[in-house]
Order: sequence, then structure tokens, then C-alpha cells
Amino acid sequence: MSILKIAIQKSGRLYEDSIQLLKDSGISVYNGNDQLKVTASNFPLEVYFLRNSDIPQYLIDGVVDVAIVGDNLLVEKGKNITVAERLGFSKCKVSIAVPKSFSYSSISDLNGLRVATSYPNTVTEYFSSKGMSVDIHQISGSVEIAPNIGLSDAIVDIVSSGSTLFKNGLKEVEVILKSEAVLAISPQIAMTSKKILDKLQFRIQAVLRSRKSKYILMNVPNEKIPFITKILPVLKSPTVMPLSEEGWSSLHSVIEEDTFWEVIDQLKEAGAEGILVCPIEKMVL
Repeated sequence: MSILKIAIQKSGRLYEDSIQLLKDSGISVYNGNDQLKVTASNFPLEVYFLRNSDIPQYLIDGVVDVAIVGDNLLVEKGKNITVAERLGFSKCKVSIAVPKSFSYSSISDLNGLRVATSYPNTVTEYFSSKGMSVDIHQISGSVEIAPNIGLSDAIVDIVSSGSTLFKNGLKEVEVILKSEAVLAISPQIAMTSKKILDKLQFRIQAVLRSRKSKYILMNVPNEKIPFITKILPVLKSPTVMPLSEEGWSSLHSVIEEDTFWEVIDQLKEAGAEGILVCPIEKMVL
């Protein structure tokens, strides 16, 4: 029987979000004994729990077929790996930071200086694109401490909230790239595994669409239905159901999270009343 092999980070925020995505996609994965490899009980999926930094090589070598990984790692270690889906979680930046006392005006201030990082390839390519070179000190973990102990003049590291930089007396001065979790595919994936991936991706897309949308119900005067219908960003057309009160109908549709409040304001001004908004568990097109 064919099975799809997927790698995810074995701990941390990316692990939690990846497991939740699989769960929301109807896939049951139990790893109560902290195993490095488990098989889903209700889908042909084998999950490998790996160190985040090792995942690109596992994809390149064909040990796993797909992976949920930060695309910053693909930029660093797996540029030829195909991204099948951008997943919208675990968002961060790979940024340059310097001590707060550093008088920074432009990127040229760092030319020839020492830069500590866990992303040497990304840093080299970035500074080369600027016609500059820096002295790279490669560090695994705790990069932010490097300037304080005299190891470097600046760092390049992942930044989420910026609190770690602040605690270590650093300031963010440039963003090299923005990253999020992606579903990445091994260049060696077999055709039989690709068919399973298509089914998995179909489920994931349904989950991602539901996270970006809300189900909306409202009471609308019948004469206002054509106008209000134009306001709603619907899939095809809204569902209209007559109410017991003559001259009124209940209108049902889908609204995007990003434009939620703007659309709600427009609906109220157009005469909609009793607006009810509900989460969507899955959305299949």
C-alpha cells in the first residue's frame, strides 16, 4: 500500500501548528511516546518528527516526500525544492540587528564587519547582492548574544515579536526576507505518493480557506437585497430565505476575515439588521 511521508518539526511552535493543521484536515496523528516516526490511523500518511534545520536535506535526498517547514530554511538550504502551498502560520522575518549603541544609517555601514548568524548562505547572498562582503561567524542557537560577548558587530536571525532582540540590547535595522510555514515537495517524490499528496493538499486548502472566512447571516428588507448582494464578497450568490415577517428575508453568505469590519459597516449602512457571524470549519470549492 502506498503511503505519503511527511516531515514536520519535532518541537516548538511550528510543530504545534503543523499537528493542528493535520488534525483540522481530518488526519489523526498520535505521538504520545515522542517517537520519531508515526503512522496516521485514518490516512495513508507517515509523519517524521525532525530537527527543523535537517528537513531540507531529507527532502532533497527523498527520505521524505513532503514537509511542513519555514520557507526561510528553503532559501538557506533548499532553493530547488518546490513549494506546493503557503500555509499562513509561523510567520517571521530574517533580519539584521545591531547593538542599540550602533550608529546605523544604511546597509553600507556593515561592509567588512563581523556578522553572526545561523543562515550563512542567506547572509552571503544578501550582502553580495548589495556589492558588499562581511565576515560571517556561523552559530547554532543563541545568535543574539554574539555582539555582547564581542564575537560580532551585528547578527542576522529570525525575528518574531522582537522581544529577544530588545532583551539583548539589539535593534532591528534591515529585513532580509519574510517567512512563513509552507508545504514543500521533495524533487524525488514518486507518482503514487503524489496522488496521496493531491488528496492531502485538497484537505489543507479547505482548512486554509475556512480560516480566512466567516459565515454571515443577516435580516434584510426585500427591496435592499440587490444592493446588499453587491456589497458581499460571495462565492457565487448569497442564499436568500423569506422570513415570517412580510417584506423581509434572511440573507446568508461568506465574508473574508481581512475585510470583515469594513464590510459589516457597509451592510449596516445599507439596511441589514440582526447580523450574525459564525466560524467556518471547512470550506470546499
